[in-house]
Amino acid sequence: MATRRFVKHAILIACGLVMMYPLLWMIVSSLRPNEEIFRTPGLWLDTFEVGNYIDGWNALSEPFGHYLVNSSIIVLGSIVGNLLSCSMAAYAFARLRFRGRGIMFAAMLATIMLPVHVVIVPQYIIFSQLGWVNTFLPLIVPKFLATEAFFIFLMVQFIRGIPRELDEAARIDGCGHFRIYFRIILPLMVPALATTAIFTFIWTWNDFFGQLIYLTRPDMYTVPVALRAFVDASSDSSWGSLFAMSIVSLLPVFVIFLFGQRYLLKGIATTGGK
Repeated sequence: MATRRFVKHAILIACGLVMMYPLLWMIVSSLRPNEEIFRTPGLWLDTFEVGNYIDGWNALSEPFGHYLVNSSIIVLGSIVGNLLSCSMAAYAFARLRFRGRGIMFAAMLATIMLPVHVVIVPQYIIFSQLGWVNTFLPLIVPKFLATEAFFIFLMVQFIRGIPRELDEAARIDGCGHFRIYFRIILPLMVPALATTAIFTFIWTWNDFFGQLIYLTRPDMYTVPVALRAFVDASSDSSWGSLFAMSIVSLLPVFVIFLFGQRYLLKGIATTGGK
C-alpha cells in the first residue's frame, strides 16, 4: 500500500514538473540575454540579465504600466457587469415564473455552443456605427447585458439549491422580488459570485482576439495586445523583453487564483447541489 502511494505521488510530481517546465523556462529566459534564449534550452542560468525587465517596461510607446491599467479597467468593468447582470438573470430563471421561461433558458444555453467568431462581425458593425471602436465600451457594456450564458447557468444551478422557504419567509415579512434578491439570495451566493469574478478576471485579462479587434490605437492597447507588439515579423523580435513582460502580466492572475481558489473550489463543488 505504501509502495503504491509512493509511486502514485512520484508520477503526479513528475507530471507536474513536465507541465511547469514551459513556465520555468520562460522565467529563466526572461533573465537571459536575447541572443542566448534559444541557444540554451535548459534551466541553468549562466548570466543574470535583469535589464530585460527594464527594457521591456519602456520598450513600447507607453510604459508597460499603462497597458496594465487599461486591462485593469476592462477587467473591473467586466466583473461588475457579469456579477450584476448574470445574477439578476439567474434569479429570474430560477425563481420567477413567466411565459416562455423554458424556451428562453434553452436558447440561452444554446448560445454557449455558438463560436465567438460567428457574432464578431455583426457586433463590430454595430459598435462601429455607435462610434465605440477604440474605446473600452465594446468590451465592457455587453457584460452589463447578461451575455455570459455560462455564468447564468452556474448561478441558476446554485440558486436552485437555496431553499424556497427562505423566499416565502421573506415574502411574509413584506419583501418583494428585489429585496429577496438583494437581501436573501445574493448573500448566500458568495461562492458562485466569487467563481464568476475569478473566471471573468482570468478570461478578460487573457483575452486577445476581442481586444485586438476593437483597440487599434497604441495608447488603448491592453496587456495581451501590447505583448504582441514585442514580436515583429519583419525585424528582430525582443524575446527577452517579451518574456519579462509576460511574467509581469501573469503575476495578477497568480495572485487572484491564489487568494480566490478556496471560493473557486467551493463554488464549483456546491453548484447544482441540493
